[in-house]
Amino acid sequence: AINSSLPRTLLSGNLSPIPAQSLSYGNGSPIQTSTSPVFRGRKRLSNEQNVPLDIKRQRFHSPHHESTVANQTVPLSDERRYSAPGSVTLPLLHSYYVPDLVRSVPPFREAPFSEPREITLPVAKDELSQQVLNVFQVCQQRTCDLKKKELCRSQLQREIQLIFPQSRLFLVGSSLNGFGTRSSDGDLCLVVKEEPVNQKTEARYILSLVQKHFCTRLSGYIERPQLIPAKVPIVKFRDKVSCVEFDLNVNNIVGIRNTFLLRTYAYLESRVRPLVLVVKKWASHHEINDASRGTLNSYSLVLMVLHYLQTLPEPILPSLQKNYPESFSSSMQLHLVHQAPFTIPPYLSKNRSALGDLLLGFLKYYATEFDWSSQMISVREAKALPRPDGVEWRNKFICVEEPFDGTNTARAVHEKQKFDMIKDEFLKSWHRLKSKRDLNSILPFKSYYAE
Repeated sequence: AINSSLPRTLLSGNLSPIPAQSLSYGNGSPIQTSTSPVFRGRKRLSNEQNVPLDIKRQRFHSPHHESTVANQTVPLSDERRYSAPGSVTLPLLHSYYVPDLVRSVPPFREAPFSEPREITLPVAKDELSQQVLNVFQVCQQRTCDLKKKELCRSQLQREIQLIFPQSRLFLVGSSLNGFGTRSSDGDLCLVVKEEPVNQKTEARYILSLVQKHFCTRLSGYIERPQLIPAKVPIVKFRDKVSCVEFDLNVNNIVGIRNTFLLRTYAYLESRVRPLVLVVKKWASHHEINDASRGTLNSYSLVLMVLHYLQTLPEPILPSLQKNYPESFSSSMQLHLVHQAPFTIPPYLSKNRSALGDLLLGFLKYYATEFDWSSQMISVREAKALPRPDGVEWRNKFICVEEPFDGTNTARAVHEKQKFDMIKDEFLKSWHRLKSKRDLNSILPFKSYYAE
């Protein structure tokens, strides 16, 4: 069984060492798993019934495993090995790209599962602001939801290390960045080596091995594993124990970095998380939050909210990358990235606007003020920038800069019809909310309470 209090590193990029036990990867030796939780199938639970952490899961498969060519496919340096107590022995890697990417790291201090800092929700002094808070409290991801995802991640990391012994599996995206809901899927990033991975060839091959492993060895616990050959290919699957849908990619390092940048923004100011979550729910209700259908992904929506809060006459958020460049450097070693949310002090803004007014202002800003045809949204610079002229930005109706690699996170919006639909929803919702001052006028109660 697993202890009810998880280490702080559950929030910290999952670089904590494997729990102390007899482990030997990649050499055919048995793996002693008597101290780890084991999987077993469970029926889907309602939201009121949380899977307890002491669920005993059966081992994925026999401890004896076949040798595989995968370890030779993505070679890792075998020189200068060393280990820390309780950790998997990993090579010390040398690279300008991501130094010490999968090196063995010292054990983290065990600590109760917690957020980066205790944060009090803002006090609502008007009905609209109270409605925003109500939606947030109903829909926000619970600690138990995150623990279930982390339990699956830790088990899958052990499994994947049978194929790629020096790999690390990270929980990323909305599950960890502070903006997740109870219905958020889980995003996983498999880091297999320190160099960039060719997503069209190498990543697809690595994921095909992972998918095969899931199908042949974990079919009792992993449901419907599918390899999706997108620009960043993924394996989609469902964990039968947590009942969570997961997307797993390979070496999408920027996703790890932006997870903790957004996590820092999420807990920097008490109004950020409620506002972002309501905007995400609003966009989903109006069907403009689906990149696969040519509209906005959730990541772009979060960046749009952060940008709006940065560009108010009296800003509610700063640019973290400008104010704390050493904490958000794109060259920072991955096993240090998780520390930023715990080290950046709260931002004290003189802007005391209520949540309801901020929601109205957000809709108005993108409906009437932001110049979509010539401007790019930049959270990195905390302002609107002139549109770049590169290939990434041509024929795209919405330009949202990724804070680390400078790509366009809203590139899926490439049809004028979808762009017009998005603009129209901003405009109509702004007018309706301004007139009625009732959140139900743009986000009906039933659309979010079904969580």
